[in-house]
Amino acid sequence: MFHVKHSAAPPPPLVAERFFGGHITAAQRYAELLAGPGVEWGLLGPREVDRLWERHILNSAVTVELLAGHESVVDIGSGAGLPGIPIAMARPDLRVVLVEPMLRRTEFLHLAVRELDLRVEVIRGRADDTGVLSQVGGVDAVVSRAVASLEKLARWSFPLLRPGGRMLALKGERAESELDDSRRVLLKLGAEGMRVLRCGAGYVEPLTTVVVVERSTRSGGGRREHGSRRK
Repeated sequence: MFHVKHSAAPPPPLVAERFFGGHITAAQRYAELLAGPGVEWGLLGPREVDRLWERHILNSAVTVELLAGHESVVDIGSGAGLPGIPIAMARPDLRVVLVEPMLRRTEFLHLAVRELDLRVEVIRGRADDTGVLSQVGGVDAVVSRAVASLEKLARWSFPLLRPGGRMLALKGERAESELDDSRRVLLKLGAEGMRVLRCGAGYVEPLTTVVVVERSTRSGGGRREHGSRRK
């Protein structure tokens, strides 16, 4: 067990208080955990502390705009809990599961879930492990942040999704070009409804970029995707 040291985290900006509402205290405690043990254990770089809110916590939390009420969500390669923990704090109605293969990171996740009193499950394992599939398969959405290419994410995410479920991949400024490059492979893997969306207007700048890829409702794979990307 690691010693838990709380380092000074920047105070929440007014937009964070407006976004999290009654859950802002938990969000502030999470920022302190990221700034303390998160940095000490190597889960977050020390230079990231000053921009915890805008770049990490709010950047992750605003993806709840893409989630319906009471959906089941799996965060693969969760690391320090991004985006899964901010999503769970912003939307307690969701069933959130954090999947992470590395021991130290899962210890941090257990610590955060316990200290924040979240109804969130932590599973140590890889997204493509059969044990993970048996525990959380058939969910509504799989989320990820800075984990892998879209093609790899689809291979890991689709088996965990129900037919018609969505893969939500937080990406950077090259999201459109990455989706264009991956479109043919994603279709072969059983994707449809592929698009790039922006979340967080009024809360984050730049907006959070999310590649949304739906798993086909047909067991035989995907059909050709005709929809245009929405920005």
